[in-house]
Amino acid sequence: MIIFAALAVLLPFLSAAAGLLGSRWPGHARDEQGDERANRRAAWVAVVPTGISAVLAGWLAATHGAGFGGGEVLTSSPSGGTGNGGPGTDGVTGTLTVVDTGSIPISVGLVVDDLAATAGVLVTVVALAVQIYSVGYLRGDRRYPSYSAFISLFTSAMLLVVYAADLLVLYVGWEIMGLCSYLLIGHWWEDRANSRAAVKAFLVTRLGDVGFLFGIFVLGAAADSFKINDVLAAVPQMSSGTLIAATLLLLAGVAGKSAQVPLHTWLPDAMAGPTPISALIHAATMVAAGIFIVARLYPAFLAAGPTLDVLAVLAALGMLGAALAALAQDDLKRVLAYSTISQLAYMAAALAAGSDSAAIFHLVTHGAFKALLFLCAGAVIHAVGSNLMSMMGGLRKELPITFVTMTIGFAALMGLPPASGFFSKDEVLAAVEQAVSQGPLTDAAALLLYGSALATVAVTGAYSTRAWLRTFFGTRPIVALPEPAPGTARVIETHEAPATMKWPIIVLAVPALLLGLVRIADVHWGTAGLSVAVALLGAGAVYAVWRSDPLSDPARMLGPLRAPCERAFYVDSVYQWVFARPVLALARLVVRTDDRVVDGAVRGSGRVTLGLSGLVRLTQNGNAQLYVTGLLAGVLLISVGAVMFG
Repeated sequence: MIIFAALAVLLPFLSAAAGLLGSRWPGHARDEQGDERANRRAAWVAVVPTGISAVLAGWLAATHGAGFGGGEVLTSSPSGGTGNGGPGTDGVTGTLTVVDTGSIPISVGLVVDDLAATAGVLVTVVALAVQIYSVGYLRGDRRYPSYSAFISLFTSAMLLVVYAADLLVLYVGWEIMGLCSYLLIGHWWEDRANSRAAVKAFLVTRLGDVGFLFGIFVLGAAADSFKINDVLAAVPQMSSGTLIAATLLLLAGVAGKSAQVPLHTWLPDAMAGPTPISALIHAATMVAAGIFIVARLYPAFLAAGPTLDVLAVLAALGMLGAALAALAQDDLKRVLAYSTISQLAYMAAALAAGSDSAAIFHLVTHGAFKALLFLCAGAVIHAVGSNLMSMMGGLRKELPITFVTMTIGFAALMGLPPASGFFSKDEVLAAVEQAVSQGPLTDAAALLLYGSALATVAVTGAYSTRAWLRTFFGTRPIVALPEPAPGTARVIETHEAPATMKWPIIVLAVPALLLGLVRIADVHWGTAGLSVAVALLGAGAVYAVWRSDPLSDPARMLGPLRAPCERAFYVDSVYQWVFARPVLALARLVVRTDDRVVDGAVRGSGRVTLGLSGLVRLTQNGNAQLYVTGLLAGVLLISVGAVMFG
């Protein structure tokens, strides 16, 4: 079983290496035909290994019995493996080698348990859909070979995080994902906005990763091992101070990777990258990694009560604030970006409330319907030529397949039955509701979390309905175009995306609609009914406003709050004034100090040396008479000195 897990991780990595090094071999032609051949070769190199990894991940999940049918806790217990490749109580662990560091050794090994098997299927299926979709979306792009290779590397890194049995091995995959996100977000780096978005994502997530690495060190030092099973087994013996410090440090990395308050600002700007990358980042890799880590180390977080309170407050602020921001955006992809922040906050809320199974269930269903929504958005943008909803409208007849599948995605996002989001959101809300009466949270944190969760349900219904109406209903605005050349006519035709883009959307619509049915027996009907009613209330309010004037944006219902919501409550501006500008000013001061003081001292010493050498040079002018005169004068001085002082 461990061999199959290793192959699932290794195949996309080898695919990335082959794509980067061999897609243009032989010949390395750079003409149009050469680019086409390279793209075709790169597509096969990327899609086939990812497909095999998806099959292997599915086999691991099937043989291990991973699933959601019984509402079980998906995280493993500390005794979850033998460490020698044999089956443990909750998983199978295999160690490939042990690196001796002179202190705490590093075990290079993998683990397959319920949590890893479930997350592995999510990662590989979404990655495969994105790879196939990208063949059509980036047709004719000369950098497609490197793009597909970076997706494969991204997939391999996330699978390493999922299957890693050692925290430092996990951290390797964690950091590679950060590099891949930088490379993929900045794919069209010629546009300065794209390159700046890539740098922003890289820097913000690195900021959180500093705390994450120190959190790993604290846990490893306390447990005298970096093996995850050993760390969890040592949790009962750790002091509360150690656990709180370690989990809070880990939470910094989680906030960065999963785009949670206060390190969430990079994710909306990351929409500058190609749309398939947005689907991969938002659904199955980078932002999913933070929630996965908390679930993987959940016993440590459960033993650190104050950390869960902090997580609950951050989740409450993030879910409602991001939902309100989504309600005011005109860019369809930014609506979905803020939606991701809000939905990830739901998962964090479930973890804070004490239910890791609800968090992982929502992570999986969210991966399905959010990947579907982003790929559908890509199809819409591909047809319209713009990200802005103000340039869309009335597309349900021109894009019937995209309309049906995106409707399924929005229904799942709103939590409407029978879509998968209905069942997973019910699990989350039930866990948060139970935490109010009994659970690991303080009363204030639990009440804040529950109130924010219910309010977010209404706002989610509102922004989902607004995006759906503005994209597929009403009429498209008339845009004045320049007069065509004499004897020609301009024909504008909007049609469905090509088959390579269409089929991944159709396939993803199936789990987005039906995946939640595996937990139909566990529905909390009272909570579910309340959730649906609140969501429909928000949707109905938006529909009423839109119906009164279909040509206007329903976001006008926000009134004076519209501008703050559109700017995401000016968090970026605050960071710009409080952090970015002072740091830039300090950097400029350092540059000036280095240039004028440090380099000035070096340049000054050079000028002094040149000046002194100029004086010495006066005596070295090639005049022999002057040399003899100087020699005699020296002899005379020596003689006089010998007489006087001798």
